Amino acid sequence: MKRVQALAREGKLPATRVGRKWLFPRDRVEALLGAKGAAAPAGGVELSARNQLRGRIAGLTLDGLMCEVRLEIGGQELVSIITRRSAERLRLKIGDQVLAVIKSTEVMIGRD
Repeated sequence: MKRVQALAREGKLPATRVGRKWLFPRDRVEALLGAKGAAAPAGGVELSARNQLRGRIAGLTLDGLMCEVRLEIGGQELVSIITRRSAERLRLKIGDQVLAVIKSTEVMIGRD
């Protein structure tokens, strides 16, 4: 911890000091590390679901109030049924990179 504080003091790590505490903006630290946040769907909200897979939209089928989203993830296909409104709100298109969030028997779609 002392080393991290020293790097922050030297300006080598993005941080803000508030009283005796150092605050590190997660997105800027992850950017420095070259990491991609796995759990940061719209609005930067973190999710409790740990089963999160990044993939590419291989197909979209809009039918009435529902939308079938076919994802390509590591050579495998995953299908999720979401509302048409959600697909339109996320502006999903074939080829988009998205996040599949699997919780129990549900598969949700998220986008950075």
